[in-house]
Amino acid sequence: MTTALPEWFYPGPKGGWTADMLDHLPPDAPRRVELIDGTLIMMSPQTQFHALMIGLLRDSQQGIRPPEHLAVIQEMAITLGLRQRPEPDVLVISREALRDMSRTSYRPDEVHLVVEVVSPESMERDRTAKPIKYSNAGIKFLWRLELEDDHPVAYTYELDPAVKAYVPTGIHRGRLRTHIGFDVDIDLDLHRFS
Repeated sequence: MTTALPEWFYPGPKGGWTADMLDHLPPDAPRRVELIDGTLIMMSPQTQFHALMIGLLRDSQQGIRPPEHLAVIQEMAITLGLRQRPEPDVLVISREALRDMSRTSYRPDEVHLVVEVVSPESMERDRTAKPIKYSNAGIKFLWRLELEDDHPVAYTYELDPAVKAYVPTGIHRGRLRTHIGFDVDIDLDLHRFS
């Protein structure tokens, strides 16, 4: 079964897609769209793992509990450049960035942590393309969460500013304990929600 692309999508604008164009997509455009290397990426339907993990990380009691100058938010874009506007699943941002309620994306300097919850269709982007783009933009912390044998595993990274690349800080199964400018301790067992 094939589905025809809407007229606005193909062949796309002359000169290609840019980050600012995402704010002006037509009403029939998918709700979640990323821009990677000038290419529009439509998000696939969310899995239960994806939904539960995002909910857990955002939970004020069991999830990421940042200090008052930071806030946890989900599914907001970061404009990294003219043709780069990814939309991580969870972000820790400067609370100052929350003041403008009409915003549709953040600047890299407002982002403290990006979290990608991997799905089968996003695995390649989440493991290779996005980390390079986030590190080049200077975002200090990155987490990637994947499902392994029906259990979450968290891969955590910190930016080495000398080389502008992420270095691994841990692989976490069962419990995510790390320090990202503040302590994090999250029970990763999602089976308690079923």
